[in-house]
Amino acid sequence: MSALEELPRITPFLWFDNNAQQAVDFYLSIFSNSRVIEVQRSAPGIPGPSEVLTIAFELDGQRFTALNGGPAFKFNESVSFVVRCDSQDEVDSYWSKLTEGGSEGPCGWLRDRFGLSWQIVPSRLPGLIRHPKAMQAMLKMKKIDLAALEDAARE
Repeated sequence: MSALEELPRITPFLWFDNNAQQAVDFYLSIFSNSRVIEVQRSAPGIPGPSEVLTIAFELDGQRFTALNGGPAFKFNESVSFVVRCDSQDEVDSYWSKLTEGGSEGPCGWLRDRFGLSWQIVPSRLPGLIRHPKAMQAMLKMKKIDLAALEDAARE
């Protein structure tokens, strides 16, 4: 049975140039409860950007497939992955690891070194930004600061 037959019906499929293995290794180093499920190698004699064709992997229970598809497509912010965080320490940890070699964006968004967009979101954020001053405070942030949002929500 192939990894595809074992995957959920809907699985994010990520197109990389020729660095899917490096990206998967990077993500596995950040998220606990993560693993490679299967590596599909290119058939001998078939040209492609890499020896590795696809990698089925799991990050904290969420399954993905990474493809070495060549330079035809790039990631953009129209698709992102939300990481729910239960504390400021988790926000800080994911933010520092995922922005390493990447870039910070507004309101908890970032792009990692591979160009993939992530939202690092405290689980309490939706309740806090119901307060207009907390919403205004968040709009000025890059990495979400829970203490600052809590202060703004009390004003």
